[in-house]
Amino acid sequence: MKWSFDARIQRAAELVPKYPAAAELLAFYRELALFQKPVFERLRARAGTDLRVLEAYFAPLVELVARQGPKGLTDKACLNVELLQSAWEDDVKDPYARFFARVLLQPYAEYLASRGDVQPKPESRICPFCSSWPVSGVLRGEGDGAKRWLLCSLCSTEWQFRRVLCPGCGEQDKDKLPIYTAAQFDAVRVDACDTCHTYLKSVDLTKDGHAIPVVDEIATVALNIWAEEHGYAKLETNLLGM
Repeated sequence: MKWSFDARIQRAAELVPKYPAAAELLAFYRELALFQKPVFERLRARAGTDLRVLEAYFAPLVELVARQGPKGLTDKACLNVELLQSAWEDDVKDPYARFFARVLLQPYAEYLASRGDVQPKPESRICPFCSSWPVSGVLRGEGDGAKRWLLCSLCSTEWQFRRVLCPGCGEQDKDKLPIYTAAQFDAVRVDACDTCHTYLKSVDLTKDGHAIPVVDEIATVALNIWAEEHGYAKLETNLLGM
């Protein structure tokens, strides 16, 4: 796992003053990451893989969301092992149920992914470990340019992916793959596709080496709003469902 839960928690706190418009989202995400950290640590200590180990966290999660989350969100909570299994198989469409399931499944999936080597398939559009869609791109410097990785929305596995290639539909024509930037978000950009009308945000670590993609992606929610107002749908939502 390249970015620990401690690093995510710290980054969320750091970005609150920088992006006040996303302060509430970042604060809520920080509370969720604080919740997820001991889940991950317990799984690692017990070397468990049975989803039933997560049952102990059902009530604490609902209590946390009732206390710190958006009003009325817990009215939709209906956590059980069957829901987790369905969400693990990406067979949950209800956004409220999916939210609760993913909060628990994310540390579970990250633990499983951390146990062994992942063998990425060349230019795979989905995660080579858990088959989930990517939540963001990650740009790292190499030579005179930068290479792109995709970051899994569930298990946080990264895999290399060609820059001029749509992860949504496989479009390769650079003229149909516009990139949008905004001055206030110098290290985060929108990678869009005019063929399938999806987008993915990429975090450029050559411009901000302190960025943590899963957190900076949430902090720049204004880019989501802009992209969706211009007819693009996000390839995969983040933990908060955005």
